[in-house]
Amino acid sequence: MKPLAALAALLCLATPARADGDAAAGAVVFRKCQACHSTEPVNRVGPTLAGIVGRRVASVADYTYSPAMAAFAEGGKVWDEALLAEYLLSPKAMVPGTRMTFAGLRKAQDIADLIAFLKAPPAP
Repeated sequence: MKPLAALAALLCLATPARADGDAAAGAVVFRKCQACHSTEPVNRVGPTLAGIVGRRVASVADYTYSPAMAAFAEGGKVWDEALLAEYLLSPKAMVPGTRMTFAGLRKAQDIADLIAFLKAPPAP
């Protein structure tokens, strides 16, 4: 098991968490992301996160990814919940050289909530 995956698993066991994330709570967590990312199909400093769950890594057509993220995407990786959870724990540890400056989320529940928010259909 990768060290980050082991740490994420340990954090999940050590932190009392709801079985599933809460999208409303995830909207609050997303405030940490919104300076660089959008949930609309619009890129900012970072690529849009609209539809990220289930999307191939580094695949937003009109966004220029760092060489590190492009290399990480090789092999057709997909942003599923497990990969997102590991990445959100420490982006720079998972993808050394990424341009993303965010240090990561330390609480397993915040990660679960954020993923639930990103999976939720857009509000009408």
